[in-house]
Amino acid sequence: MNNLSINKERIDKITNKLQQALQPTSLEIIDDSHKHIGHAGAKGGAGHFQVLIASEQFNDKNTLACHRLIYQALSEMMPSEIHALSIQIKG
Repeated sequence: MNNLSINKERIDKITNKLQQALQPTSLEIIDDSHKHIGHAGAKGGAGHFQVLIASEQFNDKNTLACHRLIYQALSEMMPSEIHALSIQIKG
């Protein structure tokens, strides 16, 4: 299985975990792994992803609290499947 297929599966898994945990009103996952070829973290096969997300569960929470909810939802994937995660909370 190539990296493209593996990361497609990872995107699906990230999407499912975030949908279950946070019921987002908007969610986009972007695979940036190709930008990090040769990077030490990429050598182990874990991916680099961006998460753009909006959820009513973020209402009245600061950015750090929102990020904690996301990391909690994805905890079993880190660091084995996700090496780096960029998060953008959409208002």
